[in-house]
Amino acid sequence: MIDDDPIAATRRWLERAVIGLNLCPFAKAVYVKQQVRFVLSDATSSDALLEELARELDLLQRTDPALIDTTLLVHPRVLGDFLDYNDFLDLADAAVDALGLSGEIQVASFHPDYQFAGTHYDDVGNCSNRSPYPMLHLLREDSVERAVATFPDPDVIVERNLETLEKLGIDGWRRLLKP
Repeated sequence: MIDDDPIAATRRWLERAVIGLNLCPFAKAVYVKQQVRFVLSDATSSDALLEELARELDLLQRTDPALIDTTLLVHPRVLGDFLDYNDFLDLADAAVDALGLSGEIQVASFHPDYQFAGTHYDDVGNCSNRSPYPMLHLLREDSVERAVATFPDPDVIVERNLETLEKLGIDGWRRLLKP
């Protein structure tokens, strides 16, 4: 699923999968309002990515949510191995804490090889967190809480996503994201 333009591939994934399949019922509103910041990282090491993450966390925290409500930090040149990426998430959470942003911003994880514990690699349910490139999704907790409060039963989202992905199948998922 590699694309020459990681941001174009990420937009396609957001439009076709996240919004198109309604995997996240809250994504469309911020996307159509152009409140999603897409950042292409040139980091080639975990340390460089961590520094960039800190800058993006600070920028998001300082910026009016009406301008940037959420950030997708796409990092195609580092943490391509899912286990390394998964280990890095502890460092990402520590960065949020170190900047005093716990309770304000959270980091959600997406990776092309995402695999939930206890599942097989080809389990289509893993696609709910699979993106074309490794990425860190920075979310304002206030925005998440407001969105969840407007949804009648947020627990049903995971179940519905699994049903949607099972109907689509792994081959359908791959076709969906082709350029």
